[in-house]
Amino acid sequence: MRSPQPDLPTADIQPVIRRAVACLCAQHDWAVLHEMPLPNGRRADIMALCPAGRLTCIEIKSGLPDFRSDLKWPQYRPWCDAFYFAVPHSFPQTVLPDDVGVMVVDVAAASGYGPAIADAAIIRPAPMHKLAAARRRSVTHRFAMLAAQRLNRMEDPALATVLRTALRSE
Repeated sequence: MRSPQPDLPTADIQPVIRRAVACLCAQHDWAVLHEMPLPNGRRADIMALCPAGRLTCIEIKSGLPDFRSDLKWPQYRPWCDAFYFAVPHSFPQTVLPDDVGVMVVDVAAASGYGPAIADAAIIRPAPMHKLAAARRRSVTHRFAMLAAQRLNRMEDPALATVLRTALRSE
């Protein structure tokens, strides 16, 4: 059931979409990293590694002004096999390019800021643009290194601080 679009600022809509999309990815057995730096200097909102080894980039758009002001999203495509926009269900999907996937999130369902996770669904699968083997290996390695580094910082924040200090002094 679609709820009306809540009167939330962009800063509050983005985390709701991010959390819902991460849950949707987990349901598909996709491993996700948030804010993954790409070799071209851009940063993917969400990069997902699928069980078959495919890399899926997901760009979060909180509304039409956010979409219209972003001209950099085509620069993410060379680094993934599939590209999606994740948008609120009230987003006018006709403005999205035809050659991308679309995920929608019922932002209003989670606008109470409680533990609820908004519903999300893939309403248009992304076309596949298969990466070359060398690029796939490079991006997958980057994904693995970033995931391991983040896990290490979570497991032992004190060690992470010591290592950062040591690396700065070199």
